[in-house]
Amino acid sequence: MTRRRKPLLPRFLSAVEKAGNALPNPVLLFAGMAALVVIASWVGSLAGLSAVHPGTGKTVEVVNLASVEGLHRILTEMVRNFTNFAPLGTVLVAMLGLGIAESSGFIGAALRLVVLSAPRRLLTLVVVFAGVMSNAASEVGYVLLIPLAGILFLAVGRHPLAGLAAAFAGVSGGYSANLLLGTIDPLLAGLTQEAAHIVDPSYQVSPAANYYFLAVSTFVIAGLGTLVTERIVEPRLGRWSGTGEAGVEPLSAADRRGLRWAALAAGLLALLLAVGTVPAGGFLRDPATGSLLHSPFMSGIVALIFIGAVVVGVAYGLGAGTVRTTRDVVTGMGKAMETLGGYIVLVFFAAQFVAYFNWTNLGLVVAIDGARLLGALDLGATPLMLAFVVLTAAINLVMGSASAKWAIVAPVFVPMFMLLGTTPELTQAAYRVGDSVTNVISPMMAYFPLIVTFFQRYDPKAGLGTVIAAMLPYSVVFLFGWSALLALWILLGLPVGPGAGLTLPS
Repeated sequence: MTRRRKPLLPRFLSAVEKAGNALPNPVLLFAGMAALVVIASWVGSLAGLSAVHPGTGKTVEVVNLASVEGLHRILTEMVRNFTNFAPLGTVLVAMLGLGIAESSGFIGAALRLVVLSAPRRLLTLVVVFAGVMSNAASEVGYVLLIPLAGILFLAVGRHPLAGLAAAFAGVSGGYSANLLLGTIDPLLAGLTQEAAHIVDPSYQVSPAANYYFLAVSTFVIAGLGTLVTERIVEPRLGRWSGTGEAGVEPLSAADRRGLRWAALAAGLLALLLAVGTVPAGGFLRDPATGSLLHSPFMSGIVALIFIGAVVVGVAYGLGAGTVRTTRDVVTGMGKAMETLGGYIVLVFFAAQFVAYFNWTNLGLVVAIDGARLLGALDLGATPLMLAFVVLTAAINLVMGSASAKWAIVAPVFVPMFMLLGTTPELTQAAYRVGDSVTNVISPMMAYFPLIVTFFQRYDPKAGLGTVIAAMLPYSVVFLFGWSALLALWILLGLPVGPGAGLTLPS
C-alpha cells in the first residue's frame, strides 16, 4: 500500500521549520550575528561602502567596529545596550502587574468567563481583531494579548501555538491597520509633511491622512488572519498533545464574587482615566497643548497596564479569597519574573546585535540603495505603489523601526511620486502596508525574542524556525491581500483619509 504524501504547503513549512530550528540556540544565534556584523563592518569599510542620505544630503559611510574605537564602544556601551533595549523595560513592568493578576486567579477566571459566554466559532476572529486594535495602545498587544491568546486556545481544547500565531499576526502583521489613531500616526505624518515640503513648502499632512484606508484594512486583516489560522496554521499543527488543562471548569461562587469585585475596581479606574482624558483640560492630557496623542496618558500606557493589572488582580483576590496579605501580592510578582529568566538572557545578546547593526550604518546603506534602485524603475502609478510595498517589506526584514525607515525613504519617494502626480498620503499608505506584513517573520523586530519565548512555553524545542514557519503564511497572505486592497483602492479613486485624495492637480 503506497503511503500518501503530504500536500506541498505543509511539506514546505515543515522544511522551513526544520531548517530554522537547525540553527543554533537563539542566544548563540544573536551572539554569532553580532560577531558577523562586526566582521561585515570591517569588510564594508575596506570596500568603501556608502550612500547619500536623501534627507540630509550627507554621505553615510559604513563604520568599522573591528577597530580600536569600535572595541572601546563595544566595551563601554555593552551595559547601556542591554538596559536601554526598548522591549525589556516594557515587558518587565507589564509582567509585574500581570503576575499579580495571574497569581490571584483573575486571568484564569476571566478567560473561563469569556470561553463559557462567547461563541467558539468566533474565537480566532476576535483574537486577530483584538491584536490589530491593540496597536492603538502601543506595546500592550505583545506583552498581554499574545500570551493570553495561547492560554485561551488551550482552554477550549485548541492548539495554543495557533492562538499565539493568530494574536501575533494581528498585533504585528496588522501593525498599521486600526479603527483608532495611535502614536505612530502623527509621527509618520510629520515625516511625510517634511518630505512633501521639498516639492511644495505649503503642503500639510494630517495625522489622520490614512484613516479611511487603515480602518477598512482592519477588517481585511482580521478576516485574512482568521482564514490563515483555521485553514493553514492550525491544521498543520494538529491536535494539542502537550500538558495543560484543555477543559473549561465552570466558575465557582468565589470566582464570580472575585470577578464582580474586579469589575467594580476596573470601572472606578476607567472613570478616573476618563476624567483625566475626556475633558479638554484633563490631567492626563499634554499640559501645554491639551493633546491626547502626545500626552502622559499615551506615553505612560505601560505604567497604566501595570496599575490596571494590580488593581483588578488585588480586587479579584480580595473578593475570591486568594489574596489575604501583601505577601501574596509580592509572591505573584516574583513568580512572573521567574518565568522571564530565559527571555532576559536572550535580550542581552539581541540588544548587542541590534546596537552593533545600528552603529555600523549597514542598515542605512542597504535601505538607501534599495530605495534608489526602485526609484530608477519606470513603472505606472499602481505597479509603482505595489513595487514600493514590496521594497518596504524587504527593507523591514533588516531594519525594524517604522519611523526610522520612513525618515530615510520618505525624502526620496514622497517628492518623486508627487512629481508623478501622486499624493504624499497615498505614498504613506503604501509604505505602511509594506512596513507591517513582514514584521512577523523578521528577527530584527524588537519583540521577536519574546515571541520565541512564548512559543517555548508550549514547545520547549521551538526556535526561530518554529516561529517563522508558523508565521510565514500570514506574511504571504497579508502581503498579497493587503496589496490587492491598495490596488483596488487606487482603481476606485477613493481617498485614503479625510481630505487626502490620490492624485495632485497638474
